[in-house]
Amino acid sequence: MIGKLREEVDVIRTESLRWKEGMDRFVAEKETARAQLSSSETQLQKMKEKGLVQSRKIEALEARLASVLAKAESDAEKAKADADALVAIYQADAEAAQLQAREAADAEALVSDGDDDDDGSKSGYENGGKPDKEETAHGREV
Repeated sequence: MIGKLREEVDVIRTESLRWKEGMDRFVAEKETARAQLSSSETQLQKMKEKGLVQSRKIEALEARLASVLAKAESDAEKAKADADALVAIYQADAEAAQLQAREAADAEALVSDGDDDDDGSKSGYENGGKPDKEETAHGREV
């Protein structure tokens, strides 16, 4: 009977040793899982912070882009206004030059129609008191 009890004690010790080994293994796995969880949480926090920094950089770049775009639009509008003003000035000058050319052509036509000279030219005194180019000193008009 003592032998049988010793056998039962040995079986119980073996089972309790297996249970203890299993518990030790579960404790180690639990610690490993906690360490992995902690590492994952740290990585997640770093990624959130990095995302926040990138988001702020994006916002700053968008604001800068909007500012540059507004300035470019303003510069373009100013350049267009300047170009329109120059076009208007050149157009007015061209119209004035055309008018002046027409008036000169009309005046020349009137002079040639009213010319009674044989050779068709007038001297400076016959031409309204002003000498022709040929009659001016050194080829300059006075």
